[in-house]
Amino acid sequence: MSGPATEVALVRAAVRRCVADLPRGSHLLVACSGGADSLALAAAASFLAPREGLPAGGVVVDHGLQPGSAEVAASVRTQLLALGLTPVRIVRVEVGRGGGPEAAARDARYAALRFVADDVGAAAVLLGHTLDDQAESVLLGLGRGSGARSLAGMAPVSGLWRRPLLGIPRETTRAACAAEGLPAWEDPHNADDSFARVRVRRDALPALERAVGPGVAAALARSARLLRADADALDGWAESAWRGLGAGAVLDAGELAGLPRAVRSRVLRLAATDAGVPPLALEHVEELDRLVTEWHGQGPVSLPAGASGRRAGGALLLTPGAVAGAAAVQDEPRGR
Repeated sequence: MSGPATEVALVRAAVRRCVADLPRGSHLLVACSGGADSLALAAAASFLAPREGLPAGGVVVDHGLQPGSAEVAASVRTQLLALGLTPVRIVRVEVGRGGGPEAAARDARYAALRFVADDVGAAAVLLGHTLDDQAESVLLGLGRGSGARSLAGMAPVSGLWRRPLLGIPRETTRAACAAEGLPAWEDPHNADDSFARVRVRRDALPALERAVGPGVAAALARSARLLRADADALDGWAESAWRGLGAGAVLDAGELAGLPRAVRSRVLRLAATDAGVPPLALEHVEELDRLVTEWHGQGPVSLPAGASGRRAGGALLLTPGAVAGAAAVQDEPRGR
């Protein structure tokens, strides 16, 4: 008897590696839109679940942004049940406007996924981001002038979230669905060039391929992986340095000045978050850094939500504003 198609085997192997550390009996959830990426992921998870002793269910998020979205969600749920995933939940969400349509839809989606995961006691939620999604994320970060953490793209494992397909090209997931006879849904938003990600996918990546040759997406994904290792190391160094400084909002300016700038900027962000200051923009970090390295008696630095940073002798003090204790909201990448 012949084995599965090559593409099917590649997707299954990627999923198996991604969940190999989970103890038997851990519950998995597959986030599935019905697109080829998440559908291939769901098929692989349903195949592996009984063999690995990892019960697997599914979640379909209905954003309600298009006519017929409820019917699409119901059809995807039927597909997932037929694959053997159980339970399969449909969650209808209200998409706000904060941060733009892509960010608002992403925030609503992740909140829904976390709610279902908590409700069923899931150990992990599998997301269908591919190598191509990773490449797009890196280009978007470059275009926005982001730092190493953003250019590092999406992590294969980040708390509850697991992305088994970050090393799998999109064409492979499509071929896997075709090989298994799984009709995939094409989201109309994936052809809407009002979205930056669609423009990167349709225009920027093909232009790079023409300019520098094939394999750009894989190279960008590889760069993200290398940058993530560097960013993780710098984050760890900064965490240790901050704790060595007392892990508070009053920092020894002399000791701070002795740190490399890449570490010092991270320490400043850690201290600001601990003080209840909302996330700092680059200009805030640079102004705080001047209080440490270019101190000439200048006054306080204004930070988000009325917070401030000031130099008092040999110390840097961070003070929350009217929104005391405001929690920093971590940006999570768009699901697929």
